[in-house]
Amino acid sequence: MSDSFLLPEKMDGFRMHFVGIKGTGMAALVEICAARGALITGSDVEERFYTDEILERLGIKALPFSKNNIGGGGKPLPDIVVYSSAYKLDVNPDLIEACKKNIKCVLYTEALGAVSAASYSCGICGVHGKTTVTGMSGTIISGLGLPAQILAGSSVKSFGNSCTLTAGNKYFVAETCEYQRHFMSFHPQKIVLTSVESDHEDYYPTYADILEAFVDYICLLPEKGSLIYCADDKGACEAVENARLQRPDINFIPYGEYAPGDYGIVFGKIEDGKQFFSLSGYDMEFAVRIPGHHEVLDAAAAIALAIELIKTERGSAASVADEDINKIKDALLSFEGAKRRSEIIGQAGDCIFVDDYGHHPTAVKTTIKGFRSFYPDRLIIVDFMSHTYTRTAALLEDFATSFADADEVILHKIYPSAREVYSGGVNGKILFARTSANHKNVQYFEEVMEAESYVLDRLSKPLPEGKKGYLFITMGAGDNWKLGKSVFDKLCGRNEK
Repeated sequence: MSDSFLLPEKMDGFRMHFVGIKGTGMAALVEICAARGALITGSDVEERFYTDEILERLGIKALPFSKNNIGGGGKPLPDIVVYSSAYKLDVNPDLIEACKKNIKCVLYTEALGAVSAASYSCGICGVHGKTTVTGMSGTIISGLGLPAQILAGSSVKSFGNSCTLTAGNKYFVAETCEYQRHFMSFHPQKIVLTSVESDHEDYYPTYADILEAFVDYICLLPEKGSLIYCADDKGACEAVENARLQRPDINFIPYGEYAPGDYGIVFGKIEDGKQFFSLSGYDMEFAVRIPGHHEVLDAAAAIALAIELIKTERGSAASVADEDINKIKDALLSFEGAKRRSEIIGQAGDCIFVDDYGHHPTAVKTTIKGFRSFYPDRLIIVDFMSHTYTRTAALLEDFATSFADADEVILHKIYPSAREVYSGGVNGKILFARTSANHKNVQYFEEVMEAESYVLDRLSKPLPEGKKGYLFITMGAGDNWKLGKSVFDKLCGRNEK
């Protein structure tokens, strides 16, 4: 971990080299710094990722790892090197060479923190919903015309399929991660907290550990800073109670179905692919195009942040006019989601294909339930790949009971993480056994693509009476999205013949 540092407020001509540049967060930070005038190079593995397209739009081609990236062949030396935590200072050739030449090397999270220190910054945090809240917030803030940069943890359709959105840099809104307390490098003026529960068990063995991290993050707020939190989430409320003991000066702003004040939610109807809802403080009905009770909560969080930023910008609560609320309503309705967040891949024949990053039992359960509410007449098949052995072991029974709203479940081996050390006995087959005890229709294929022929055959079967089509959802932080894409492509090819 490097010492605290500052980046120049104006980055014109400032040279930055990114090691692991294709990572989602890294590519997003590249976009932010490039928009502020930085000159950027970067290195990564040869495998192509969706972030390659983002980098190419900026005129950046990822280089292979090499010591020659740092001043080799007469290249100008970078002013700073930013690196992903996946790479080590004493192993990666770019980083070894940078250290030899006494060039400052900083982690991505530290660089993000330095960017946040140069603006009025808002951190979006929580175990669930960070990317969606950040995407919704950016879409709304852009619709309001506020001078802001937004950084999300995935590409967002309304950001032009980019991870960032730039319309000035007076305000900076960023998704901030709790893993290994990465968000403690951020400099927030406002924080949105969606949820707190056990997760990242390789780093936070107990719920008390992760709760303490969120409380410490909240306490980074300046005097009279604002915390916008979900009053419907038990963990978020507990974090607020603990933070309030240390920091009674913070402005605690609740949102949710059980929240007092302006951001109390009243749920409305679901109709024509939209969820309708209203907020206690505003005489207006809002709607989102993404299924799930949790997506309305995310929308309320984004609306609350946008309104609180209007107040900050104009200096008066009275300046939030009906015109502003109408702009918020229109912008929210235009939000179509982020990559791998309830992302509709397309429709082939009578099957709609969806991909989702949900990898925690709560996210799995609420996401499937949301799709069930949007598509009550479709037969839902969920292909799930659990991520990390430690999470699967710690939350095994919660995972096993999270598929109630699916008609059929397909499971695989556990997708591992290089960051964890696990010596226990939990594996994909044990998750299959426990899930089978709670659900009547569960299949298991050790390798993801071993399920392809089964899925193709399954989707060719006649539908039961009352069902008008299939909904096939790949879900998890692993690589089972490849199964959905392959099946979709094959069915589209069939339909074209």
